[in-house]
Amino acid sequence: MAITITDGICPIFSSGSRRADFSYLKSNQRLTSVALGRLRDGSKATATVNPYSDTEAARPEERKSLMDFLAEAENFYISEGGDGGPPRWFSPLECSSRAPGSPLLLYIPGIDGTGLGLIRQHRRLGEIFDVWCLHFPATDRTPARDIVRLIERTVRSESYRVPNRPIYIVGESVGACFALDVAASNPDIDIVLILANPVTRVNNFMLQPLSSLLEILPDQVPSLIEDNFVFREGYHQYAAMFESMLNETVKQMGGGLLGDIFAASANLPTLARIFPKDTLLWKLQLLKSASASAKSHMYTVKAQTLILLSGRDQWLLNKEDIERLCCALPKCEVREFANNGQFLFLEDGVDLATILKIAYYYRRGKKLDYISDYTLPTPFELKEFEQSQRLLTDAVSPVFLSTLDNGTVVRSLAGIPSEGPVLYVGNHMLLGLELRPAAIHFLKERNIILRGLAHPLMFAKKIGSKLPDMQMFDSVRIIGAVPVSNTNFYKLLRSKAHVVLYPGGVREALHRKGEEYKLFWPEHSEFVRIASKFGTKIIPFGAVGEDDLCQMVLDYNDQMKIPFLKNIIEEITQDTIKLRNDEEGEVRNQDLHMPGLIPKIPGRYYIYFGKPIETKGREKELNDKEKAHEVYLEVKSEVERCMTYLKTKRESDPYRNIFPRLLYYLSHGLSSQIPTFDLPNH
Repeated sequence: MAITITDGICPIFSSGSRRADFSYLKSNQRLTSVALGRLRDGSKATATVNPYSDTEAARPEERKSLMDFLAEAENFYISEGGDGGPPRWFSPLECSSRAPGSPLLLYIPGIDGTGLGLIRQHRRLGEIFDVWCLHFPATDRTPARDIVRLIERTVRSESYRVPNRPIYIVGESVGACFALDVAASNPDIDIVLILANPVTRVNNFMLQPLSSLLEILPDQVPSLIEDNFVFREGYHQYAAMFESMLNETVKQMGGGLLGDIFAASANLPTLARIFPKDTLLWKLQLLKSASASAKSHMYTVKAQTLILLSGRDQWLLNKEDIERLCCALPKCEVREFANNGQFLFLEDGVDLATILKIAYYYRRGKKLDYISDYTLPTPFELKEFEQSQRLLTDAVSPVFLSTLDNGTVVRSLAGIPSEGPVLYVGNHMLLGLELRPAAIHFLKERNIILRGLAHPLMFAKKIGSKLPDMQMFDSVRIIGAVPVSNTNFYKLLRSKAHVVLYPGGVREALHRKGEEYKLFWPEHSEFVRIASKFGTKIIPFGAVGEDDLCQMVLDYNDQMKIPFLKNIIEEITQDTIKLRNDEEGEVRNQDLHMPGLIPKIPGRYYIYFGKPIETKGREKELNDKEKAHEVYLEVKSEVERCMTYLKTKRESDPYRNIFPRLLYYLSHGLSSQIPTFDLPNH
């Protein structure tokens, strides 16, 4: 790995450390690859290929392993020549490119001190950040306050900072303590903290036995391991037994901190060089002092913070202190990884770039812009999302219909315009379950990302609120959901995006028990006038099928009659942003609640996109409120027509019930498309 290291304790950019720029993908652009061919006359022909069309073949980007981490750490040890020198910054990127003007990301390592904790993450991070890592040589004894000053000088350095861009500081364990201190001392700088397993209080019950053990170990441990067990030349007959005993001992002592790294016990000589006895004792003392300092300063931190917690870290974490830290930080979100250990970034299934994306923590300006700061999902991310929705998709086997320009109804998305802006206006089924399979289908068939306007509760949560955890909405945010607001709606149309709008909102999605499904739309809406300013194509659509999936037995009115449920509904609603306060009647009722449902034998979802309504060239006409209202009523009427059409036609679908669909899968294969009712033009 080619590494750029700065000279001395003060970081300096060298001309070779800058990387070439590449064109950054905006949220409304498409992720495409190019296929080259040659025509009969010899001239070249190019065709864009949809990378989402075959997600089954998608693989995660090749990333370095724990063994690579140990090999690179050994290279660091050799290059230091035993002296090491002071702490210094280096770039882990090889020949990767980055977006022009991308934010700076500083990585502060944990107790290992190598700065290689992001070795598995650096390629993807290099696409959206300018990444620099801090390295502490094995013989370093720099006090905690000097480390904090080094990071502060880097944060304030004009050569590192990009104007009007935030600075991201990623800290692991003890590095998270340094990051908190820096943020507390520099409130005037826009800093975003990513804290992986932050140490707010050291677990002395677990660390004291380790310190005592280190005190009695001889200094010749590395040579004894190498000479007696011959790990470098191959496994000795006793090596496997030694490894098993060591791993079991470490696992019983706490697992999280050392269990992961000692899993690669064939590299114990390298580990012994990274952690000489004196160095490890020093690191434990540094851990205690840094955690004490962070604990005293955390109440003055105002920076936006994302805390990543591992479920198998018994050494350092204390849940009560983490809760206290969350309460102390005004802009904080916690994400838990129940099956991961102390060295979070080195483990499979943990991708920091994806985490920042779905948490909406990546921004390039002073404030998050949900439109321009959004990055498209990779084919592998879509594959993972599709697998998470597999049970729902297989259960409902959704049918997608669209309308061609000549009025022909087809079972595909051929009637959907390729270029935006396009506004899809439809009815909101129960819990909005139809949007997830629709988003997958649009990407796989047409390479179109749907930007759904969603309730703000999916993007922010007050400390102590009873609202669901933000991780519950990851599946919605990865596919481009945006908080509903006039500003976001305007920006999406201006960027020529494909936008999904539900005029009925939450009230429509949670209709009453026993009622025939109907639209709960406002009397007046401004979306037609705004859409006409950008020449937007408006596509009405209808969706049916929720009544074949579940039955409502406890609706809003029923729950408001039960005192404790009424109190919960009022408390949760109070914690959210109020919508439609200027409306009257049923539409204004946006109280949040979870209806009581009984599952049914799964039926089928049907989504029908009507013929596009053009607004291009009608800007002046539709600027008039009465004319715009006429189009609004036309859209509403078309949505109702689409719903009626689907309700009627599904009665003749031989595969509406799940059992005929299962038989069809068994005879034709799981990847086959299940037929549906006959279309009139076919």
